[in-house]
Amino acid sequence: MKSKLALLEKIGRVAEDTALVVLLGSMIVMAVTQIVLRQFFDDTIAWADEFIKIVVLWLAMVGSVAAARDNRHIRIDVLSHVLPDRLVALSRIVVDLFAAGLCAVIAWQAWRYLQIEIEWQETVLGEVPAWIAHAVVPAAFLLISYRFLVAMAGDMYTMFRGGSAEDAT
Repeated sequence: MKSKLALLEKIGRVAEDTALVVLLGSMIVMAVTQIVLRQFFDDTIAWADEFIKIVVLWLAMVGSVAAARDNRHIRIDVLSHVLPDRLVALSRIVVDLFAAGLCAVIAWQAWRYLQIEIEWQETVLGEVPAWIAHAVVPAAFLLISYRFLVAMAGDMYTMFRGGSAEDAT
């Protein structure tokens, strides 16, 4: 079972990293193309600016999932320097549970907003349904919530097995 979970983790890591590279590359190519077209040909691609905005959204969301995966998100970590390891693990459990719950609520609200976009039939990039471009928001927050729950489980394991707080990260 552990090897299957490790394989799923590896697949997820490769998918996230690949998505980040593809998104960043496409954004750079499109932005440079727009600059060249504007400066040298007095022309533009009509949908390019909107495309770049959508790619920035996707980059932020996928990057947030990757940051949560590697426990590299923004964290105020004063307590770990002054508390014993067991209390640090307890504080991380509380923080990770709170963050998981908050991200789950945001995912739910983003899902509700997506339903409104589907109902209103909004479009982006011409005729592409807006909900397709914005579906990354609830999906990313759901994945981030999952990552925090996994981190919390690791913190609980560390706390009850007697390892150090660094073992959980």
